Amino acid sequence: MTDSNVSKEESPQQSLIQHLMELRSCILRALLGVVVIFFGLIWFRNDIYTFVAMPLTQVLPAGSSLIATEVTSTFLVPIKLTLWISFFISVPWVIYQIWRFIAPGLYQKERRLVFPMIFSSIMLFYLGMMFVYFAVMPLMFKFLVGTTPDGVVMSTDISQYLSVILRLFFIFGIAFEVPVVIILLVLMNVITVEKISAKRPYIIIGAFVVAAVVTPPDVLSQVAFAGMTIILFEVGLWIAKQLKRS
Repeated sequence: MTDSNVSKEESPQQSLIQHLMELRSCILRALLGVVVIFFGLIWFRNDIYTFVAMPLTQVLPAGSSLIATEVTSTFLVPIKLTLWISFFISVPWVIYQIWRFIAPGLYQKERRLVFPMIFSSIMLFYLGMMFVYFAVMPLMFKFLVGTTPDGVVMSTDISQYLSVILRLFFIFGIAFEVPVVIILLVLMNVITVEKISAKRPYIIIGAFVVAAVVTPPDVLSQVAFAGMTIILFEVGLWIAKQLKRS
């Protein structure tokens, strides 16, 4: 076998190795960004938890408070929350690393489309988290506290509270991505605006079904999730129509 044949056989393998090394570098840089932010915030972990718990603590009746049912919860739960907050803050940096990895394989036209979509996705995800913290959680916890039976003291475990709010952050953050998904589907000709419009009744019903499954079992959070999803669907549909006309 000649040297030229060997080089031809090895080149695809070398290319794969180079791509894997670049992927590893992107992952390491993304993780480093999360770690740097985490160590910058770790000293304020208790303050961060206090701030995130305010939607509940502000509506608790006198004599009630959050509790820790496990010995290590007072130490580990604020650290866990700080780690998640560090990830949320570093999302633009993580997305940028993913962009650096996939950008060389995209055409110029695709790059012009991808960048605004990524930017919009990040902003909408943050907007979803802000909406759930400032609008949904205060109303939801006020409703739940108001339904507490007489003779019962509401004292929520801090670990349980963390699980609930992280779940809310994720599901509302993802729900706010609906306009981006619709626009991408239309621009990529996966589905037409007319076909999406025709499925509006099913989408409305589906929004309430999903809300009943993924949100806590209270009417306010379910209606807020379904209502915002329907509004965002209409916004995405309207934008898609304008882009198709232009």
